[in-house]
Amino acid sequence: MRLKYTSAVHLNIEFISFKAVYIGEKNLEKFIIKGGRRLQGEVEISGAKNAAVAIIPAAILSDEPCVLENVPNISDVSISLRILYEMGADVKFIGKNTVRIDASGIKDPVVPYEMAKHMRASYYFLGTFLGKFKRARVAMPGGCYLGDRPIDQHLKAFSTLGASCTLDHGMIDIQAETLLGSQIYFDMVTVGATINTMLAAVKATGMTVIENAAKEPHIVDLANFLNSMGADIMGAGTDVIKIRGVKKLKGTTYAIIPDQIEAGTFMVAAAATKGDVLIKNVIPKHLESITAKLEKIGVNVEEFDDSIRISVDGPLVKTSIKTMPHPGFPTDMQPQISTLLCLAEGTSIVTESIFDNRFRYVDELRRMGANVSVDGKVAVIEGVGSFMGAPVTAPDLRAGAALVIAGLAAKGVTEIEDIYHIERGYESFEEKLRSLGADIEKKSVPGVAVRKAL
Repeated sequence: MRLKYTSAVHLNIEFISFKAVYIGEKNLEKFIIKGGRRLQGEVEISGAKNAAVAIIPAAILSDEPCVLENVPNISDVSISLRILYEMGADVKFIGKNTVRIDASGIKDPVVPYEMAKHMRASYYFLGTFLGKFKRARVAMPGGCYLGDRPIDQHLKAFSTLGASCTLDHGMIDIQAETLLGSQIYFDMVTVGATINTMLAAVKATGMTVIENAAKEPHIVDLANFLNSMGADIMGAGTDVIKIRGVKKLKGTTYAIIPDQIEAGTFMVAAAATKGDVLIKNVIPKHLESITAKLEKIGVNVEEFDDSIRISVDGPLVKTSIKTMPHPGFPTDMQPQISTLLCLAEGTSIVTESIFDNRFRYVDELRRMGANVSVDGKVAVIEGVGSFMGAPVTAPDLRAGAALVIAGLAAKGVTEIEDIYHIERGYESFEEKLRSLGADIEKKSVPGVAVRKAL
């Protein structure tokens, strides 16, 4: 079956035109990068991946159509929209990055394994379905393998709201006769469970209080989206979120915030190539922890209202970094900043406090000449000054972006395979880099048929 949408001029266009990643085999393409070119010019940041994959399922909660603007053209978004379509929602694109969702046709709140396995954020359908239908059946989620990421805090929250939760052959089953507001304390700061609880509680009876809540920008964005539909959510962006349940949510038009991680990735790429790049459509406050570390490394950062300029006119120097929940340094920027530190003078220490397997990219960087030793969640980076091009493989989304940065800064040619990981989170990555002067192209892996759309 082909998924189609109706454009602004009423032309039927295949869903493939929205750069969908389909429920099928991996993307068998690779990046070929000829390094050594300074990045210069201007680049515009797309909508936030982490906000979009929460807001798209949240549209199910509305009793009316919703229009989402600044939707990033990435595979995780395409999978989310495909799930909605397959379940009976009406999905129409009215612009390259604007989508209209009417979820009134969804009757059976089930997301099967074949869909859920491609994306970690598929578990947000649990909270949405529970809030809308008082029941949900969703396969255990997939996505990048970054170590053990249990959903016990999600289930704890659902149970506290009055739902029963069971796991049956890899499917999570949740049911409730009614959802009652309650006080929920998370044992750890967890973005996913905070979002899922908000989605489930927004139509519950009474007040729900989430303590030790995550504070990331995309949580605030989700709260703003829900409030624009008529929800009553207070405190998003702090560690205590209060949700007063409402009976009905209306349709809305809402623009998703810019992607702080995409912005941070281009900031690091500009620094690694000793370039001069103006990064547009950003919220500088969301980038404060990244900006602070880049300045310590010796990067020039100039902030404007909705843009930020990165340049380098001196040596890069060592620093220490520890990933932390927001407003600390984001784990999703750790591979990129670690790659930059390989080019800096001296010994840097990077501590990963969020995920267990975030250093899997180090073996690939070593192929390019990096001197990095890893002990558990701590990496010791000895600056080597430069990389040499080599064939490498992207082990996950952010690691793949880090390898692209290394390739841009390297001498010679770098070939990066498994770039489907990268396309989960970066819109038109190679096109944007080429606009800044990078020599990067995407090619099919020789001798292997590239998958087709369903």
